[in-house]
Amino acid sequence: MKLDILAFGVHPDDVELGCGGTIINAIVEGKKVGIIDLTQGELGTRGTIETRYAEADAAAKVLGVSVRDNLKMEDGFFKHDKTNVEHVIRTIRKYQPEIILCNAPEDRHPDHGRSSKMVEEAAFLSGLRKIETKEDGKLQEAWRPTYVFNYLQDRFLQPQFVIDISNSFEEKLAALLCYKTQFNSPGTNEPQTYISTPQFLETVKAKALMLGKQIGVQYAEGYLSNKILGLRSFDSFIQNIT
Repeated sequence: MKLDILAFGVHPDDVELGCGGTIINAIVEGKKVGIIDLTQGELGTRGTIETRYAEADAAAKVLGVSVRDNLKMEDGFFKHDKTNVEHVIRTIRKYQPEIILCNAPEDRHPDHGRSSKMVEEAAFLSGLRKIETKEDGKLQEAWRPTYVFNYLQDRFLQPQFVIDISNSFEEKLAALLCYKTQFNSPGTNEPQTYISTPQFLETVKAKALMLGKQIGVQYAEGYLSNKILGLRSFDSFIQNIT
């Protein structure tokens, strides 16, 4: 299955937090989108591997993605090494996305920055035909995505561009709330964590409001890019704003 966009997240719920609205927008426009979780989130204080899979599946249905896979790297301890880079290369070549979305190069959780570098490296190496990989015993074609964009998550990094998610923000929240063990869930005996407080989702909303304000819309998600983005003319710029 060829996808237009492939979103990588270290932990189930990273993608929903960082670029859930953007994904919903893209799917509404008719694009095919997939999610790749690098780990099973097994070190999470609350919930289990089994509940994270169930929650991730429920969130995927809310988002409307075509596929969601898990590469089962070691949560907290995965290495940016040849084995894992090749694993990501095989995944990129399998789905041949034009755009990759991945974690920010710097964030509160150390896994996020490490994965960002690994995915960006894999996206480049995936285009080298002399690196041979196989899927179901068949040699894969080399494939390099046109763009790799980093979505913002916990720490505030100055975005290089933002995407209007005013029409999809409520669905983004609905996808996040599928992670009942991770976010605010009254009545549980699980210990309180950084993201399980009622205030945490308010910060998600506040960040989206702040980014939206920068471009005159209600809600937005921010991105970084190592590649310069270009427009054909000022008219294109004006159309994007309006």
